Amino acid sequence: KRYQNGNTRTMIFKVPKIVSYLSRFMSLQPGDIISTGTPPGVGLGQKPPVYLRAGQVMHLGIEGLGEQRQKTVQA
Repeated sequence: KRYQNGNTRTMIFKVPKIVSYLSRFMSLQPGDIISTGTPPGVGLGQKPPVYLRAGQVMHLGIEGLGEQRQKTVQA
């Protein structure tokens, strides 16, 4: 199995900067989620590249908050 694992330390822009920027254009509410992209270890950057296949399950979690899962399907 291959895993991507990241946290806010690896982000190009820090959380306060992102929230400040987005707040110029929209009202953020408690519970809003800001999608910021992928952590290090994305499949395209591996040698050879690794892509998702139908039937694989992705887990997205935030420590102390919870986890969501998505299963890939054939397009």
